Amino acid sequence: MKFTHHMPAKLFFGRGELARLSTEQLPGKKALIVISAGGSMSKRGYLERVTQALETQNTSYILFDKIQPNPTLESVRDGAALAKSTDCDFVIGLGGGSSIDAAKSIAVMMTNPGDYWDYITGGSGGKKPLSAPAAPMIAITTTAGTGTESDPWTVITKEETGEKIGFGHASTYPYFSIIDSSLMDTVPLHLTAFQGFDALFHSTEGYISNKASVMSDIYSSKAIELVGKYLARAVADGNDSEARDGIALANTLSGFVESISSCTSEHAIEHAMSGFYPELPHGAGLIMISLEYYKAFSERLPEMAKLLSGGTSDDFVATLAKLQKDCGVDNLKMSDYGINIDEAEKIAWATKVALHSFDTMGGLYGNDRVALSVDDVAGIIERSYR
Repeated sequence: MKFTHHMPAKLFFGRGELARLSTEQLPGKKALIVISAGGSMSKRGYLERVTQALETQNTSYILFDKIQPNPTLESVRDGAALAKSTDCDFVIGLGGGSSIDAAKSIAVMMTNPGDYWDYITGGSGGKKPLSAPAAPMIAITTTAGTGTESDPWTVITKEETGEKIGFGHASTYPYFSIIDSSLMDTVPLHLTAFQGFDALFHSTEGYISNKASVMSDIYSSKAIELVGKYLARAVADGNDSEARDGIALANTLSGFVESISSCTSEHAIEHAMSGFYPELPHGAGLIMISLEYYKAFSERLPEMAKLLSGGTSDDFVATLAKLQKDCGVDNLKMSDYGINIDEAEKIAWATKVALHSFDTMGGLYGNDRVALSVDDVAGIIERSYR
């Protein structure tokens, strides 16, 4: 019965809520709009709807469309330089978790000196405190995966070292967030699955974390239940609006979990993998290691199994495996994403990734209820490899 609950972001949740951008008070006069490099925001008309809303409010804007699926330090530097040179005073992250995470990190560098990596606390980061709050940032999410619209966290990769590290600050909560699930109807079905499992694991990790509290349990329990009820439906039919709404809510709740509980080492392991191999989608990497990962734990797993299965099972690993099969992601292979390891090299490779996870995001291991060694983690990675 002890917790801290700090959730300063205003959230507008529901179909059609993108219209709020035309009427809500904005935090500045000129926005840097941050989107992915893939062009989907333009093709689907979402970017035009955002710019029209800004024009309605007599707010100017600059577009930064350089964000990768695993956003990089270089893109943060470039985006911040553009924002400063064009006198932007707030940021809009439009798209999935990558665009919103990049927007948060760019907002940090709009108001702070030096390099973004100066403020990172893991790996080769400079571990400096921010000298000023981040610039205001609005999150408009078009996917349901990271929960970044309702938490302060952002994850950026330093490509030359393969370091993929999270960062958060009280000022990196969004100024407000729009969660309009109608924007998610066009997400490809395989990405719907990857993103939905990311939301699930934010919630399951928060539930088994030693930082879990009565308050975080409220959010994580509901999120796990919603994923179990709706994810396979959303993957089977992207036009199932009830399922899309349910997964969108699960994702937002998972961000609450991230804010008041914490991820565990499952995310540290996957960040090390996709840090070395940027073509690996984060959600896919989590799915690949998840069954072996959860076998290392026992406390609170039966309760999660009941939530995920709708009360029909108390075996979490078996329930998780069934959901992965129902969503068509039970046969994902690391080798399909450029991770090609010879049998003789597997142990050495897995150990390298394990050590990297301890170096870059080792703090998450402190949230585990079972202490995992480097050998334990290497074993999880090795057994997950296909």
